[in-house]
Amino acid sequence: MGSSPSELSPNACHVIRATDTYDGKQGLTYVCGIAAETVGSKGICMHLLTVPPGGRAKAHLHENHETAIYVLDGEAVTLYGERLQHHIHTRKGDLVYIPAGVPHLPVNISDKPTSAVISRTDPNEQERVVLRPDLEPYAEEKIASLRAARMAVGST
Repeated sequence: MGSSPSELSPNACHVIRATDTYDGKQGLTYVCGIAAETVGSKGICMHLLTVPPGGRAKAHLHENHETAIYVLDGEAVTLYGERLQHHIHTRKGDLVYIPAGVPHLPVNISDKPTSAVISRTDPNEQERVVLRPDLEPYAEEKIASLRAARMAVGST
């Protein structure tokens, strides 16, 4: 990944080549991007994510940090809410906003990969990710319902 953040000049611009990956707490593999860990950023984190067909994140939230997502390709569903009772469908070109502290998880119920640029107001990529294993039963139920609805539409 190049220089460590402690070796970086605070007044220099930096390029991160989107080649290195890491496994996030959320259960997905991310492409390294802009973060305190890579460039010494102080207020933002931005990275790339591809969710494979059928893939999903673990239920989680980001305390005190907002998330913005730009869908590059494919389509996905984001479950959100105190019991993941709400959902939004997104596709290529959509922008998504997730307020700080809102439990959520993306799921790809399509048969093609979904790629997105993800940014947060937290420069530490994984440090403040809070997993919510208590929400996993709600996630499984909601995902099964969404998959059934998708299959029903596809068979008509």
